[in-house]
Amino acid sequence: MSPVRTTLRRAGIVTGLAATAIMTAAGIASAHVTVHPESYAKGATDGVLTFRVPNEEDTASTTKVQVFLPTDHPVLGVLVSPHDGWTAKVTTTKLKTPVKTDDGTITDAVSAVTWTGGKIGAGQFEDFDVAFGQLPDDTDQLTFKTLQTYSDGKTVRWIEEAQSGDEEPENPAPVLKLTAKGAAEDGDSEAAPSASATAQASASDGSSSSDSSDASDSTARGLGIAGLVVGVLGLAVGAFAVVRGRRSSS
Repeated sequence: MSPVRTTLRRAGIVTGLAATAIMTAAGIASAHVTVHPESYAKGATDGVLTFRVPNEEDTASTTKVQVFLPTDHPVLGVLVSPHDGWTAKVTTTKLKTPVKTDDGTITDAVSAVTWTGGKIGAGQFEDFDVAFGQLPDDTDQLTFKTLQTYSDGKTVRWIEEAQSGDEEPENPAPVLKLTAKGAAEDGDSEAAPSASATAQASASDGSSSSDSSDASDSTARGLGIAGLVVGVLGLAVGAFAVVRGRRSSS
């Protein structure tokens, strides 16, 4: 094999390994519990929140998911959608500050939902739907701290909150942004289906959903940059190989 071919072959291997490493890192960075849609209007009514839980472990399955709902800004009228293979337990807490609504004063609200009995295998994820009657209108976001338990006994605590100007924490809690009333957002109560319903619709008609696009924006940008880096690396190594080959021939 000529020196040029040998060097080019090595360049291809190096580039391939670099691409694999970058893709793997991007996958790990994006594998955390999220809520969809990413935003709703303040005070929105009759909507659905979907909690997407990916399995990060190669040798264990997710067997329990516990999502905590804030009680300082409570979500009212919570209902849990049945999920095949999973049993949902709803925990209700008495509110320190009752909430006045058109239907009366609310003194109790759901503070946690726990799913058990099912299994999320390696490389898989599950969507858990929670319907609500009304979101609060006195805050800009809701944080849903989540505990994810694996079959080997390990528990991942998705409870960290990002501070303004800081990078995303290692184990971020799912956050729902609440926008000004009347703003045209993806989270509009009439226009935002659950993530699982959107995924089914996309699979049947081949169209892409706005929710899926929003959820993958960060990953897509990261992979785009990674692709450019790998491409530049490949071109640089290839050019070096050609120059070296010509010198050897001379």
